Amino acid sequence: MKFSTTVLSRAFTTSVVAATVSFAPLFATVAQAQQVTLNGAGATFPAPLYERYAREIRKKLPNLRINYQAIGSGGGIRQTIAGTVDFGASDAAMTDADIAKVKNGVILVPTAGGAVAVVYNLPGVNNLRLSRKTLPAIFSGQITNWNDPAIVADNPGVNLPSIPIRAAVRADSSGTTFIFTNHLSSINPYFRGRVGANTAPKWAGLSNILKGKGNPGVANLVARTQGSIGYVEFQYARENKLAMAQVQNKKGQFLAPSLQAANTALSGVNFPDNFRVFVGDPNDGYPIVGLTWIMVYRQYADPAKANAIKQFVNWILTDGQQFNDDLNYTSIPPAVRTRAINTVNSNVK
Repeated sequence: MKFSTTVLSRAFTTSVVAATVSFAPLFATVAQAQQVTLNGAGATFPAPLYERYAREIRKKLPNLRINYQAIGSGGGIRQTIAGTVDFGASDAAMTDADIAKVKNGVILVPTAGGAVAVVYNLPGVNNLRLSRKTLPAIFSGQITNWNDPAIVADNPGVNLPSIPIRAAVRADSSGTTFIFTNHLSSINPYFRGRVGANTAPKWAGLSNILKGKGNPGVANLVARTQGSIGYVEFQYARENKLAMAQVQNKKGQFLAPSLQAANTALSGVNFPDNFRVFVGDPNDGYPIVGLTWIMVYRQYADPAKANAIKQFVNWILTDGQQFNDDLNYTSIPPAVRTRAINTVNSNVK
């Protein structure tokens, strides 16, 4: 898996990621296929990547229009269950109970992985370090001030201000929140019992909390609120030039998020037959990482849409993967891509 430091500068629309896509035939069987529109909605975590996919795929397959609305993973799952989209997207894999509610059946297709950055606004503090003990304590309300002895111990020689900590979290049901809380629940029993791994936790114990919609909303809150700390997908942290904390991993290393460190963390993941994986506390690399999926139906009323979904998935898991590195998302391992393509080609009708 190659690593790239190229980051594209571009304007990003936070509410809707949509593109008109012109498709040259990818497969001989669809050489004269009719124009089809696929409407999708869900996670904001991969929205910059899906925006890039939509721009690039138009060069390849001239029959398809793809509209993607970044509304959060919870919204993507709800719309998939309701059947109001052609595909959903989520960073929190659907549960068995969710899957059972999908009338036409559903397949989870992994598209990328990535890091969730812990971002903060603390003027004069450029290299904040947060241990496996300290980070969960902040987000469960046990630590409420920036010069708390536990944070001071993590940051010897750093002049930490005596100001309250303001936690910035998601206002919507979020796969990014699930990735973040799943990690904290995996490493800290108090956090697990008090808050837990959830797409929309109650954040018991936190006061004076800030809530933003989507990754862009949390990033904007942290950018303008001194003393704040929050969590966003790595690319949003880079785009907004937010300070990112170094987080302690299982080996005791303090690491800032990076593509290479995320790849290291996800390199040992085993994908089962249904491709559903929950990464809580990886053995190495940057520790707050997760995967993202699109959810496609097993049965479509319109055969043209079923065929278009197959085209879309095949492109994402072949040509599309080359764009993951550009935007600091990890690629899906080749063997897993092949399995996912075969599953979709064989089961989507």
